[in-house]
Amino acid sequence: MKTYPIYLNGEFVPTEKTLSVTNPATGEVFAKVSTVDRTRVARAVADAHAAFAGWRALTAKVRGEFLHKIADELEMRRDEIARTITMEAGKPLQQSSGELALTIDHLHWFAEEGRRAYGRVIPHQADGKRNLVVKTPIGVVAAISPWNFPLVLAVRKIAPALAAGCPVILKPASATPLCALMFAEACDAVKLPRGVFQLVCGSASEIAAEFLENPLVRKITFTGSTEVGQKLIEGAAKYIKPLSLELGGLAPLLVFDDADLEKAVEGAMLAKFRNTGQSCIAANRIYVQRGIYDRFVQRFVEKAKAQKLGDGLEPDVQIGALIDEAGLKKAIEHVEDAVKRGAKLLCGGKRADRPGYFFEPTVLVDVPKDVLCMKEETFAPVAAITSFETEAEGIELANSAPFGLSAYVFTRDLSRTFRLMESIEAGMIGINDGLPTTSNAPFGGMKMSGWGRELGAEGLDAFLETKHISIAL
Repeated sequence: MKTYPIYLNGEFVPTEKTLSVTNPATGEVFAKVSTVDRTRVARAVADAHAAFAGWRALTAKVRGEFLHKIADELEMRRDEIARTITMEAGKPLQQSSGELALTIDHLHWFAEEGRRAYGRVIPHQADGKRNLVVKTPIGVVAAISPWNFPLVLAVRKIAPALAAGCPVILKPASATPLCALMFAEACDAVKLPRGVFQLVCGSASEIAAEFLENPLVRKITFTGSTEVGQKLIEGAAKYIKPLSLELGGLAPLLVFDDADLEKAVEGAMLAKFRNTGQSCIAANRIYVQRGIYDRFVQRFVEKAKAQKLGDGLEPDVQIGALIDEAGLKKAIEHVEDAVKRGAKLLCGGKRADRPGYFFEPTVLVDVPKDVLCMKEETFAPVAAITSFETEAEGIELANSAPFGLSAYVFTRDLSRTFRLMESIEAGMIGINDGLPTTSNAPFGGMKMSGWGRELGAEGLDAFLETKHISIAL
Protein backbone atom coordinates (compact mmCIF):
# COMPACT_ATOMS: atom_id res chain seq x y z
CA MET A 1 0.00 0.00 0.00
CA LYS A 2 1.47 3.33 -1.08
CA THR A 3 1.76 6.28 1.31
CA TYR A 4 1.68 9.60 -0.54
CA PRO A 5 3.50 12.74 0.61
CA ILE A 6 1.91 16.17 0.53
CA TYR A 7 3.19 19.11 -1.55
CA LEU A 8 4.70 22.05 0.33
CA ASN A 9 6.72 24.93 -1.11
CA GLY A 10 7.86 23.03 -4.17
CA GLU A 11 8.66 19.75 -2.40
CA PHE A 12 6.86 16.47 -1.75
CA VAL A 13 6.98 16.02 2.02
CA PRO A 14 6.22 12.72 3.84
CA THR A 15 5.00 12.91 7.43
CA GLU A 16 4.50 10.38 10.21
CA LYS A 17 0.77 10.92 10.57
CA THR A 18 -1.42 9.77 7.70
CA LEU A 19 -5.04 9.41 6.65
CA SER A 20 -6.47 6.36 4.91
CA VAL A 21 -8.16 6.39 1.50
CA THR A 22 -10.96 3.85 0.99
CA ASN A 23 -12.27 2.45 -2.28
CA PRO A 24 -16.09 2.83 -2.00
CA ALA A 25 -16.61 -0.10 -4.36
CA THR A 26 -14.89 -2.53 -1.99
CA GLY A 27 -14.89 -0.77 1.38
CA GLU A 28 -11.16 -1.44 1.61
CA VAL A 29 -8.31 0.98 2.32
CA PHE A 30 -5.94 1.10 -0.65
CA ALA A 31 -3.69 4.12 0.04
CA LYS A 32 -2.51 6.48 2.74
CA VAL A 33 -1.71 10.21 2.54
CA SER A 34 0.56 12.27 4.78
CA THR A 35 -1.08 14.91 6.97
CA VAL A 36 0.08 18.09 8.66
CA ASP A 37 -0.93 20.04 11.75
CA ARG A 38 -1.96 23.67 11.99
CA THR A 39 1.58 24.89 12.62
CA ARG A 40 2.75 23.46 9.30
CA VAL A 41 -0.25 24.96 7.53
CA ALA A 42 0.77 28.37 8.89
CA ARG A 43 4.21 27.86 7.40
CA ALA A 44 2.66 26.99 4.06
CA VAL A 45 0.69 30.23 4.20
CA ALA A 46 3.89 32.16 4.89
CA ASP A 47 5.60 30.44 1.95
CA ALA A 48 2.67 31.26 -0.31
CA HIS A 49 2.79 34.89 0.75
CA ALA A 50 6.52 34.98 0.03
CA ALA A 51 5.80 33.65 -3.47
CA PHE A 52 3.04 36.19 -4.13
CA ALA A 53 5.19 39.12 -5.25
CA GLY A 54 7.06 37.09 -7.84
CA TRP A 55 3.97 35.33 -9.18
CA ARG A 56 1.89 38.47 -9.56
CA ALA A 57 4.81 40.20 -11.30
CA LEU A 58 4.72 37.69 -14.14
CA THR A 59 2.59 38.67 -17.10
CA ALA A 60 -0.79 37.03 -17.46
CA LYS A 61 0.54 35.43 -20.63
CA VAL A 62 3.36 33.71 -18.75
CA ARG A 63 1.06 32.58 -15.94
CA GLY A 64 -1.28 31.22 -18.59
CA GLU A 65 1.54 29.25 -20.18
CA PHE A 66 2.05 27.45 -16.88
CA LEU A 67 -1.65 26.53 -16.80
CA HIS A 68 -1.50 25.22 -20.36
CA LYS A 69 1.51 23.07 -19.45
CA ILE A 70 -0.22 21.70 -16.34
CA ALA A 71 -3.19 20.78 -18.52
CA ASP A 72 -0.88 18.99 -20.93
CA GLU A 73 0.68 17.01 -18.05
CA LEU A 74 -2.78 15.90 -16.91
CA GLU A 75 -3.66 14.93 -20.47
CA MET A 76 -0.57 12.72 -20.75
CA ARG A 77 -1.70 10.85 -17.59
CA ARG A 78 -5.39 10.77 -18.52
CA ASP A 79 -5.99 7.04 -18.00
CA GLU A 80 -4.05 6.85 -14.73
CA ILE A 81 -5.77 9.89 -13.22
CA ALA A 82 -9.26 8.81 -14.30
CA ARG A 83 -8.69 5.39 -12.77
CA THR A 84 -7.55 7.01 -9.53
CA ILE A 85 -10.66 9.20 -9.36
CA THR A 86 -12.81 6.11 -9.78
CA MET A 87 -10.95 4.19 -7.09
CA GLU A 88 -11.22 6.96 -4.48
CA ALA A 89 -14.61 8.46 -5.38
CA GLY A 90 -16.48 5.38 -6.65
CA LYS A 91 -17.77 6.91 -9.87
CA PRO A 92 -17.87 5.03 -13.20
CA LEU A 93 -14.63 5.28 -15.16
CA GLN A 94 -16.25 6.99 -18.13
CA GLN A 95 -17.52 9.74 -15.82
CA SER A 96 -14.06 10.07 -14.23
CA SER A 97 -12.63 10.55 -17.73
CA GLY A 98 -15.27 13.22 -18.33
CA GLU A 99 -14.32 14.97 -15.10
CA LEU A 100 -10.68 15.01 -16.16
CA ALA A 101 -11.60 16.39 -19.60
CA LEU A 102 -13.53 19.24 -17.98
CA THR A 103 -10.61 19.87 -15.61
CA ILE A 104 -8.26 20.24 -18.55
CA ASP A 105 -10.72 22.55 -20.28
CA HIS A 106 -10.93 24.76 -17.15
CA LEU A 107 -7.13 25.11 -17.15
CA HIS A 108 -6.99 26.08 -20.82
CA TRP A 109 -9.92 28.49 -20.41
CA PHE A 110 -8.41 30.38 -17.47
CA ALA A 111 -4.95 30.33 -19.07
CA GLU A 112 -6.45 32.59 -21.72
CA GLU A 113 -9.03 34.42 -19.59
CA GLY A 114 -6.24 35.66 -17.31
CA ARG A 115 -5.18 37.96 -20.14
CA ARG A 116 -8.57 39.64 -20.01
CA ALA A 117 -8.57 41.03 -16.46
CA TYR A 118 -9.61 44.33 -17.94
CA GLY A 119 -9.82 47.65 -16.13
CA ARG A 120 -11.28 50.73 -17.77
CA VAL A 121 -10.88 54.48 -18.30
CA ILE A 122 -13.81 56.48 -16.89
CA PRO A 123 -14.83 59.73 -18.61
CA HIS A 124 -13.83 62.41 -16.12
CA GLN A 125 -16.28 64.77 -14.44
CA ALA A 126 -13.80 67.31 -13.07
CA ASP A 127 -11.33 69.37 -15.09
CA GLY A 128 -7.75 68.44 -14.39
CA LYS A 129 -8.52 64.86 -13.31
CA ARG A 130 -8.55 61.46 -14.95
CA ASN A 131 -10.10 58.29 -13.50
CA LEU A 132 -9.00 54.73 -14.06
CA VAL A 133 -10.11 51.32 -12.77
CA VAL A 134 -7.51 48.57 -12.45
CA LYS A 135 -7.75 44.94 -11.35
CA THR A 136 -5.06 43.41 -9.12
CA PRO A 137 -4.71 39.91 -7.54
CA ILE A 138 -6.24 39.59 -4.07
CA GLY A 139 -3.33 37.62 -2.52
CA VAL A 140 -2.95 34.18 -0.97
CA VAL A 141 -6.01 32.01 -1.62
CA ALA A 142 -7.08 29.06 0.53
CA ALA A 143 -9.18 26.53 -1.40
CA ILE A 144 -11.27 23.78 0.20
CA SER A 145 -12.69 21.23 -2.25
CA PRO A 146 -15.23 18.37 -1.90
CA TRP A 147 -15.14 14.64 -2.64
CA ASN A 148 -17.89 14.23 -5.22
CA PHE A 149 -15.96 15.82 -8.11
CA PRO A 150 -12.56 15.79 -6.42
CA LEU A 151 -10.39 17.08 -9.26
CA VAL A 152 -12.55 19.40 -11.31
CA LEU A 153 -14.01 21.25 -8.32
CA ALA A 154 -10.52 21.80 -6.94
CA VAL A 155 -9.19 23.08 -10.26
CA ARG A 156 -12.28 25.27 -10.67
CA LYS A 157 -10.76 27.27 -7.78
CA ILE A 158 -7.04 26.81 -8.45
CA ALA A 159 -6.99 27.73 -12.14
CA PRO A 160 -8.63 31.18 -11.92
CA ALA A 161 -6.70 32.09 -8.77
CA LEU A 162 -3.37 31.22 -10.39
CA ALA A 163 -4.39 33.00 -13.59
CA ALA A 164 -5.24 36.12 -11.57
CA GLY A 165 -1.79 36.11 -9.93
CA CYS A 166 -2.68 34.54 -6.57
CA PRO A 167 -0.80 31.67 -4.86
CA VAL A 168 -3.10 28.84 -3.76
CA ILE A 169 -3.12 26.39 -0.85
CA LEU A 170 -5.53 23.51 -1.48
CA LYS A 171 -7.15 21.41 1.23
CA PRO A 172 -8.83 18.51 -0.65
CA ALA A 173 -11.51 16.29 0.85
CA SER A 174 -10.00 13.64 3.12
CA ALA A 175 -11.91 10.91 1.27
CA THR A 176 -10.46 11.82 -2.14
CA PRO A 177 -7.00 13.44 -1.93
CA LEU A 178 -5.14 11.32 -4.50
CA CYS A 179 -6.18 13.07 -7.70
CA ALA A 180 -5.27 16.40 -6.06
CA LEU A 181 -1.81 14.98 -5.38
CA MET A 182 -1.56 14.06 -9.05
CA PHE A 183 -2.38 17.67 -9.86
CA ALA A 184 0.46 18.70 -7.54
CA GLU A 185 2.75 16.32 -9.46
CA ALA A 186 1.74 18.08 -12.69
CA CYS A 187 2.55 21.48 -11.11
CA ASP A 188 5.92 20.16 -10.03
CA ALA A 189 6.64 18.67 -13.46
CA VAL A 190 6.18 22.07 -15.19
CA LYS A 191 8.36 23.76 -12.55
CA LEU A 192 5.67 26.05 -11.18
CA PRO A 193 7.51 28.50 -8.88
CA ARG A 194 7.90 27.37 -5.27
CA GLY A 195 5.01 28.27 -2.99
CA VAL A 196 2.62 29.18 -5.81
CA PHE A 197 0.64 25.97 -5.36
CA GLN A 198 0.67 23.85 -2.22
CA LEU A 199 -1.46 20.98 -0.95
CA VAL A 200 -2.26 20.21 2.69
CA CYS A 201 -4.20 17.32 4.26
CA GLY A 202 -5.23 16.84 7.87
CA SER A 203 -7.87 17.94 10.35
CA ALA A 204 -10.49 19.95 8.47
CA SER A 205 -11.34 22.05 11.53
CA GLU A 206 -7.68 22.88 12.30
CA ILE A 207 -6.84 23.77 8.71
CA ALA A 208 -9.99 25.87 8.29
CA ALA A 209 -9.22 27.72 11.53
CA GLU A 210 -5.75 28.62 10.25
CA PHE A 211 -7.17 29.76 6.93
CA LEU A 212 -9.74 31.94 8.71
CA GLU A 213 -7.45 33.43 11.36
CA ASN A 214 -4.21 33.89 9.41
CA PRO A 215 -4.14 37.47 8.09
CA LEU A 216 -1.92 36.43 5.17
CA VAL A 217 -4.80 34.38 3.73
CA ARG A 218 -6.73 36.99 1.79
CA LYS A 219 -9.53 34.81 0.40
CA ILE A 220 -11.18 31.44 1.10
CA THR A 221 -13.04 29.55 -1.62
CA PHE A 222 -15.12 26.55 -0.58
CA THR A 223 -17.41 23.96 -2.10
CA GLY A 224 -19.39 21.79 0.30
CA SER A 225 -22.43 21.66 2.52
CA THR A 226 -24.46 24.68 3.55
CA GLU A 227 -23.85 23.78 7.21
CA VAL A 228 -20.07 24.03 6.83
CA GLY A 229 -20.50 27.17 4.75
CA GLN A 230 -22.39 28.76 7.63
CA LYS A 231 -19.51 27.96 9.98
CA LEU A 232 -17.04 29.56 7.58
CA ILE A 233 -19.22 32.66 7.40
CA GLU A 234 -19.27 32.88 11.19
CA GLY A 235 -15.50 32.51 11.35
CA ALA A 236 -14.85 34.94 8.52
CA ALA A 237 -17.03 37.65 10.08
CA LYS A 238 -14.48 38.31 12.81
CA TYR A 239 -11.73 39.04 10.28
CA ILE A 240 -13.90 40.42 7.44
CA LYS A 241 -12.38 37.71 5.24
CA PRO A 242 -13.79 37.39 1.71
CA LEU A 243 -15.45 34.07 0.89
CA SER A 244 -16.61 32.33 -2.27
CA LEU A 245 -19.11 29.64 -1.32
CA GLU A 246 -20.68 26.98 -3.54
CA LEU A 247 -23.03 25.23 -1.14
CA GLY A 248 -25.98 22.87 -1.14
CA GLY A 249 -28.54 22.50 -3.87
CA LEU A 250 -32.03 21.01 -4.02
CA ALA A 251 -32.57 21.35 -7.74
CA PRO A 252 -36.09 21.22 -9.16
CA LEU A 253 -36.71 19.73 -12.60
CA LEU A 254 -39.92 20.76 -14.35
CA VAL A 255 -41.34 18.77 -17.27
CA PHE A 256 -44.24 20.46 -19.10
CA ASP A 257 -46.91 18.78 -21.20
CA ASP A 258 -45.44 20.20 -24.42
CA ALA A 259 -41.93 18.82 -23.77
CA ASP A 260 -40.27 16.33 -26.07
CA LEU A 261 -40.84 13.23 -23.96
CA GLU A 262 -37.67 11.35 -24.90
CA LYS A 263 -35.49 14.43 -24.49
CA ALA A 264 -37.09 15.15 -21.12
CA VAL A 265 -36.51 11.59 -19.88
CA GLU A 266 -32.91 11.53 -21.11
CA GLY A 267 -32.22 14.94 -19.57
CA ALA A 268 -33.80 13.97 -16.26
CA MET A 269 -31.78 10.72 -16.16
CA LEU A 270 -28.57 12.69 -16.68
CA ALA A 271 -29.49 15.39 -14.17
CA LYS A 272 -30.51 12.81 -11.54
CA PHE A 273 -28.16 9.86 -11.89
CA ARG A 274 -24.86 11.42 -13.01
CA ASN A 275 -22.16 10.56 -10.44
CA THR A 276 -24.65 8.17 -8.79
CA GLY A 277 -26.77 11.16 -7.77
CA GLN A 278 -23.92 12.67 -5.76
CA SER A 279 -23.93 16.11 -7.35
CA CYS A 280 -24.83 19.49 -5.93
CA ILE A 281 -26.73 20.22 -9.17
CA ALA A 282 -28.52 16.86 -9.21
CA ALA A 283 -32.25 16.99 -9.91
CA ASN A 284 -33.48 16.35 -6.39
CA ARG A 285 -37.17 17.17 -7.02
CA ILE A 286 -38.77 16.13 -10.31
CA TYR A 287 -42.12 17.77 -11.10
CA VAL A 288 -44.04 16.55 -14.18
CA GLN A 289 -47.17 18.22 -15.53
CA ARG A 290 -50.25 16.04 -15.22
CA GLY A 291 -50.88 15.55 -18.97
CA ILE A 292 -47.53 13.81 -19.54
CA TYR A 293 -47.00 12.39 -16.06
CA ASP A 294 -47.88 8.72 -16.58
CA ARG A 295 -45.93 8.41 -19.84
CA PHE A 296 -42.89 10.15 -18.34
CA VAL A 297 -42.88 7.91 -15.28
CA GLN A 298 -43.18 4.75 -17.40
CA ARG A 299 -40.19 5.68 -19.63
CA PHE A 300 -38.14 6.97 -16.71
CA VAL A 301 -38.61 3.77 -14.71
CA GLU A 302 -37.68 1.65 -17.74
CA LYS A 303 -34.42 3.53 -18.12
CA ALA A 304 -33.68 3.55 -14.39
CA LYS A 305 -34.08 -0.24 -14.23
CA ALA A 306 -31.71 -0.61 -17.19
CA GLN A 307 -28.87 1.27 -15.49
CA LYS A 308 -25.87 -1.00 -14.91
CA LEU A 309 -24.66 -0.90 -11.31
CA GLY A 310 -21.16 -1.98 -10.35
CA ASP A 311 -17.54 -1.16 -9.61
CA GLY A 312 -16.67 1.90 -11.65
CA LEU A 313 -13.69 0.07 -13.16
CA GLU A 314 -15.99 -2.51 -14.75
CA PRO A 315 -17.05 -1.91 -18.37
CA ASP A 316 -20.24 0.04 -19.15
CA VAL A 317 -21.12 0.76 -15.51
CA GLN A 318 -23.50 3.71 -15.11
CA ILE A 319 -24.19 3.63 -11.35
CA GLY A 320 -21.15 3.36 -9.09
CA ALA A 321 -20.72 3.19 -5.35
CA LEU A 322 -21.77 5.89 -2.91
CA ILE A 323 -18.89 7.51 -1.09
CA ASP A 324 -19.34 5.79 2.29
CA GLU A 325 -21.64 3.99 4.71
CA ALA A 326 -23.16 7.27 5.90
CA GLY A 327 -24.26 8.04 2.35
CA LEU A 328 -25.95 4.66 2.14
CA LYS A 329 -27.78 5.13 5.42
CA LYS A 330 -29.06 8.54 4.31
CA ALA A 331 -30.42 7.08 1.06
CA ILE A 332 -32.21 4.31 2.96
CA GLU A 333 -33.63 6.84 5.43
CA HIS A 334 -34.97 9.06 2.65
CA VAL A 335 -36.63 6.19 0.80
CA GLU A 336 -38.21 4.70 3.93
CA ASP A 337 -39.49 8.12 5.01
CA ALA A 338 -41.08 8.78 1.60
CA VAL A 339 -42.78 5.37 1.40
CA LYS A 340 -44.03 5.61 4.97
CA ARG A 341 -45.65 8.94 4.14
CA GLY A 342 -47.41 7.86 0.97
CA ALA A 343 -44.93 7.74 -1.92
CA LYS A 344 -44.93 4.70 -4.21
CA LEU A 345 -41.68 2.80 -4.77
CA LEU A 346 -41.48 1.64 -8.41
CA CYS A 347 -37.94 0.28 -8.49
CA GLY A 348 -34.82 -0.04 -6.34
CA GLY A 349 -35.02 1.27 -2.82
CA LYS A 350 -32.40 -0.85 -1.14
CA ARG A 351 -28.70 -1.53 -0.71
CA ALA A 352 -27.26 -3.70 -3.46
CA ASP A 353 -26.29 -7.21 -2.42
CA ARG A 354 -22.54 -6.90 -2.94
CA PRO A 355 -19.48 -5.53 -1.10
CA GLY A 356 -18.99 -1.78 -1.04
CA TYR A 357 -21.41 1.12 -0.69
CA PHE A 358 -23.90 0.44 -3.49
CA PHE A 359 -27.52 1.56 -3.62
CA GLU A 360 -29.90 0.46 -6.36
CA PRO A 361 -31.24 3.07 -8.82
CA THR A 362 -34.52 4.06 -7.20
CA VAL A 363 -37.70 5.75 -8.44
CA LEU A 364 -40.36 7.11 -6.08
CA VAL A 365 -43.58 8.61 -7.46
CA ASP A 366 -46.49 10.62 -6.06
CA VAL A 367 -44.02 11.92 -3.50
CA PRO A 368 -45.48 14.32 -0.88
CA LYS A 369 -43.76 17.69 -0.81
CA ASP A 370 -42.86 17.59 2.89
CA VAL A 371 -40.87 14.31 2.98
CA LEU A 372 -37.11 14.28 3.58
CA CYS A 373 -36.10 13.65 -0.03
CA MET A 374 -38.00 16.77 -1.14
CA LYS A 375 -36.46 18.96 1.59
CA GLU A 376 -32.87 17.68 1.78
CA GLU A 377 -30.22 16.69 -0.76
CA THR A 378 -30.41 12.90 -1.01
CA PHE A 379 -26.99 12.57 -2.71
CA ALA A 380 -27.84 9.08 -3.99
CA PRO A 381 -29.47 7.50 -7.07
CA VAL A 382 -32.97 8.21 -5.75
CA ALA A 383 -35.43 9.98 -8.07
CA ALA A 384 -38.44 11.59 -6.39
CA ILE A 385 -41.22 12.40 -8.87
CA THR A 386 -44.57 14.09 -8.40
CA SER A 387 -47.08 15.93 -10.58
CA PHE A 388 -48.25 19.51 -10.98
CA GLU A 389 -51.10 21.13 -12.89
CA THR A 390 -50.28 24.67 -14.02
CA GLU A 391 -47.22 26.71 -14.90
CA ALA A 392 -47.80 28.94 -11.89
CA GLU A 393 -47.87 25.90 -9.60
CA GLY A 394 -44.67 24.58 -11.18
CA ILE A 395 -42.87 27.85 -10.54
CA GLU A 396 -44.12 27.94 -6.96
CA LEU A 397 -42.90 24.39 -6.34
CA ALA A 398 -39.51 25.11 -7.95
CA ASN A 399 -39.00 28.17 -5.76
CA SER A 400 -40.31 26.63 -2.54
CA ALA A 401 -36.88 25.51 -1.27
CA PRO A 402 -34.42 27.81 0.54
CA PHE A 403 -31.76 26.78 -2.00
CA GLY A 404 -31.18 28.12 -5.48
CA LEU A 405 -28.17 26.54 -7.13
CA SER A 406 -29.59 24.99 -10.29
CA ALA A 407 -32.90 24.14 -11.93
CA TYR A 408 -34.06 22.32 -15.05
CA VAL A 409 -36.99 22.95 -17.39
CA PHE A 410 -38.21 20.83 -20.28
CA THR A 411 -40.59 22.60 -22.65
CA ARG A 412 -40.93 23.49 -26.34
CA ASP A 413 -42.81 26.73 -25.63
CA LEU A 414 -40.47 29.66 -26.25
CA SER A 415 -42.63 32.14 -24.36
CA ARG A 416 -42.69 29.83 -21.34
CA THR A 417 -38.92 29.45 -21.57
CA PHE A 418 -38.43 33.18 -21.11
CA ARG A 419 -41.00 33.39 -18.32
CA LEU A 420 -39.26 30.61 -16.39
CA MET A 421 -35.77 31.99 -17.05
CA GLU A 422 -36.86 35.13 -15.26
CA SER A 423 -39.02 33.66 -12.50
CA ILE A 424 -37.12 30.58 -11.27
CA GLU A 425 -34.79 31.38 -8.39
CA ALA A 426 -31.59 29.56 -9.36
CA GLY A 427 -28.12 30.60 -10.44
CA MET A 428 -28.11 28.11 -13.31
CA ILE A 429 -31.09 26.94 -15.35
CA GLY A 430 -30.91 24.18 -17.95
CA ILE A 431 -33.62 24.52 -20.59
CA ASN A 432 -33.97 21.10 -22.24
CA ASP A 433 -30.45 20.50 -20.94
CA GLY A 434 -29.57 18.07 -18.15
CA LEU A 435 -25.97 19.26 -17.82
CA PRO A 436 -25.68 23.08 -17.94
CA THR A 437 -21.99 23.39 -16.96
CA THR A 438 -19.28 24.86 -19.18
CA SER A 439 -15.93 26.54 -18.51
CA ASN A 440 -16.90 29.86 -20.05
CA ALA A 441 -20.17 30.43 -18.17
CA PRO A 442 -20.65 31.30 -14.47
CA PHE A 443 -21.43 28.52 -11.97
CA GLY A 444 -23.03 29.33 -8.63
CA GLY A 445 -26.27 29.84 -6.77
CA MET A 446 -28.49 32.17 -4.81
CA LYS A 447 -30.33 32.03 -1.50
CA MET A 448 -28.72 29.37 0.76
CA SER A 449 -26.75 27.86 -2.11
CA GLY A 450 -23.85 30.21 -1.69
CA TRP A 451 -22.03 33.42 -2.54
CA GLY A 452 -20.27 34.33 -5.75
CA ARG A 453 -19.61 32.51 -9.01
CA GLU A 454 -17.01 30.14 -10.38
CA LEU A 455 -16.07 29.72 -14.06
CA GLY A 456 -16.62 32.26 -16.81
CA ALA A 457 -15.29 35.79 -16.54
CA GLU A 458 -16.85 35.93 -13.08
CA GLY A 459 -14.61 33.06 -11.96
CA LEU A 460 -11.50 35.13 -12.63
CA ASP A 461 -12.96 38.29 -11.11
CA ALA A 462 -13.49 36.43 -7.81
CA PHE A 463 -9.71 36.59 -7.22
CA LEU A 464 -9.16 40.20 -8.26
CA GLU A 465 -9.45 43.43 -6.30
CA THR A 466 -10.99 46.44 -8.03
CA LYS A 467 -9.15 49.73 -7.55
CA HIS A 468 -10.17 53.22 -8.57
CA ILE A 469 -7.24 55.48 -9.47
CA SER A 470 -7.89 59.23 -9.55
CA ILE A 471 -5.10 61.24 -11.20
CA ALA A 472 -4.86 65.02 -10.82
CA LEU A 473 -3.06 66.43 -13.87
